[in-house]
Amino acid sequence: MPTNSDPFRESRESGAVIECEFQNKPVPMILRHADVREATRDWKTFSSDAPFRVPIPSEESVRSVRQLPIETDPPDHTDYRRIVEPFFNRPREEDVQEKIQALIEELLEKALAKESVEAVNEIALPLQSRSLALLLGMPDAEANEWISWGVNVLRDGELSKEKGSRLEHYIHRQIDRAEAKPGEDFFSALVQADFRGRPLTRDELLGFSNLVFAGGRDTVIHSVTSIFAWLAEHPEALEALRADPKLVMSATEEFMRHISPLTHIGRVCPQAGDLHGTPVAADQSVSLCWASANRDASVFKNPAEVQLDRKPNPHIAFGSGPHTCLGALHARTLFRILLRTLADTVREISVIEKQEHIESVSQFNRHIGYNKLVLKFAALGNVPC
Repeated sequence: MPTNSDPFRESRESGAVIECEFQNKPVPMILRHADVREATRDWKTFSSDAPFRVPIPSEESVRSVRQLPIETDPPDHTDYRRIVEPFFNRPREEDVQEKIQALIEELLEKALAKESVEAVNEIALPLQSRSLALLLGMPDAEANEWISWGVNVLRDGELSKEKGSRLEHYIHRQIDRAEAKPGEDFFSALVQADFRGRPLTRDELLGFSNLVFAGGRDTVIHSVTSIFAWLAEHPEALEALRADPKLVMSATEEFMRHISPLTHIGRVCPQAGDLHGTPVAADQSVSLCWASANRDASVFKNPAEVQLDRKPNPHIAFGSGPHTCLGALHARTLFRILLRTLADTVREISVIEKQEHIESVSQFNRHIGYNKLVLKFAALGNVPC
């Protein structure tokens, strides 16, 4: 994880907003922590009721339905979100935590037994997919197909119509299966759900399911590899986590702040107005830049540094306000258990080969995670002669 990974610093320090261009359209990007946080709470001015436009760049070319509940505003958002919240609250359950623990132990045991391991495809991707199967109440074997989709289900570098179509075909298959023979899984819950006295439409079923697979996938994978790489550069951190297990909680939050795996997200302004000195037209998209807000020096002292015991840490890596990420609890649980298990079993991590994943955000290039990360894990207690 490079120390110089804040491409927004100069723009943020010189102004509250910078105008970027996406798909040949100007998009003002809000950069400062207080301004981003305020915008997340003002959904009437900064609306998410904008099918395909919450991700930037927009995704009209690769999906046929709006993602739910993220591309709606209250009160629709509130009622839609309530349908799926029980699944996203499952990481609170002790048996789910135990299964995540067992999954992480299995993946690390395999890594420790090998001379080297490619962490993106051999650890991070299966961890994300198999833990999602736990969350959704799906068989572990089902995750094998999800793993085959790669790090991002809608992109191969650029947005991919082929990937988008494949995902929708898969979701249709699962909905058909759940309608014919419902069980206890996520898709069965959707087909049996009541939304204001009626069942969900097929488009609504697709919208919920699309977000489950497209959201929180590459962000989790890139976070896992970024954590590995940082711990490899700072071997003393594993010892600190062993010495003080409570440090895992604050370390998880600090990694999320520092990595900010989702760079930004879109909103649409229904009315024309002024955005911190930048004019905004009616129906114009704006960007809420989490990655910039989480490096705001007026909020975070020495923001470029990872401080495992940072408190307070009001980061907004999972968003803020009514649209706070549904998967935040799941992600936090994964990373806490991962850090705790690493501290209990791994003495040292060495990087053998790496290829950084660079995200182009208009005129900015930002490193997030790795396309390839070959590591060697040394077991705790396995001290070389």
